[in-house]
Amino acid sequence: MRNIILSILGILLIVVAVFAAMKIVDSKTKIKPKAAKVIKTVFVDTVQNGTVPIKISANGNLTAKRRLELFSEVQGVFRGGAKLFKTGQPYQKGQKLIRIDASEYYASVQSAKSNLYNLITSIMPDLRLDYPDIYDKWQAYLINFDINKVTPELPETTSEKEKYFITGRNIYSTYYNVKNLEQRLSKYTISAPFSGILTEALVTEGTLIRQGQKLGEFIDTSAYEIEVAISKEYSDLLKIGETVELSNLDKSKEYQGVVTRINGSVDQATQTITTFIEVKDPSLKEGMYLEANLNARKAENAIEIDRNLLQQNNKVFVVRDSILDVINVQPVYFSDKKVILTGVPDGDVILNKPVPGAYAGMLVKIYQSKKNKQGAKGNNIISTNSKQ
Repeated sequence: MRNIILSILGILLIVVAVFAAMKIVDSKTKIKPKAAKVIKTVFVDTVQNGTVPIKISANGNLTAKRRLELFSEVQGVFRGGAKLFKTGQPYQKGQKLIRIDASEYYASVQSAKSNLYNLITSIMPDLRLDYPDIYDKWQAYLINFDINKVTPELPETTSEKEKYFITGRNIYSTYYNVKNLEQRLSKYTISAPFSGILTEALVTEGTLIRQGQKLGEFIDTSAYEIEVAISKEYSDLLKIGETVELSNLDKSKEYQGVVTRINGSVDQATQTITTFIEVKDPSLKEGMYLEANLNARKAENAIEIDRNLLQQNNKVFVVRDSILDVINVQPVYFSDKKVILTGVPDGDVILNKPVPGAYAGMLVKIYQSKKNKQGAKGNNIISTNSKQ
């Protein structure tokens, strides 16, 4: 009897322990809260189509419109002048850039002039006797002949006899030989053909200059050109004389340029046309990098938005009853940061800032600013609820 009672008590204890364990386990189970549904706030604009000017952006480096590369056609020692031949040295039109020692060559030119003078003097007695009618003009030529000045042009012959006589005395060949020497003597000095600045100096005073040697570069600082490549599809829209807006990289300065030349051929590799824009400003320097905006044409019934708002190159998000939807659009022109679109109905509410993870059918909430600010976004989008 005792064993039976102990067995029953043991079974009861086991049952009670099992129930107690289950109770303890159930008490530690946490109830998972229901996930709250997140509704993203978006910034939108209300579409109003209009006329959007298409501006073609291009860039390039400034180069001087007038540039002179200095080369020597003669040989000699470089002599200093009124100004040092150094980079950055300004010169006015007519001032001497280069002066090469020509004392030895100058002596040979003077000797040739003396020979011509003596040759003409020797024929004067014959002219007095045989050709008295032409004696006076040759006598006047000798009187005006100055060996220290440029040789004057010979008197014009008025008859065949005079021409044969002068030619037979070897006067013409001597005269042209002198003129040739004088022309070469002028090459020992290089003068500035326009006002500008020296941008490169490859020789210094005392340097022995050889024939054909490059001496430096000289540019006109009053006018510069920028060479830009424009797509051939806009070639018929560009005209010589059209005004172009130019700016530096950080957009801190703006300049006005004019289209001066348009290449007549298309680059086969890039399918672009080279266009030259002239710009004048005292603050410009050669080599500066500028960006040009050319007015190509105007897109009618269009809007302009950021490129990152365009989806799959032909779709944009619109908000309808707090739900995102996607509509098809027609891109007209792409720039670096903007895209011009057509096919967006007036009054549609589109995003003006991208939403991460956006998809069609997504529930959103339009941001309501504290102050109702109405204004144009770009040229054709009226911003009704945009965050400033």
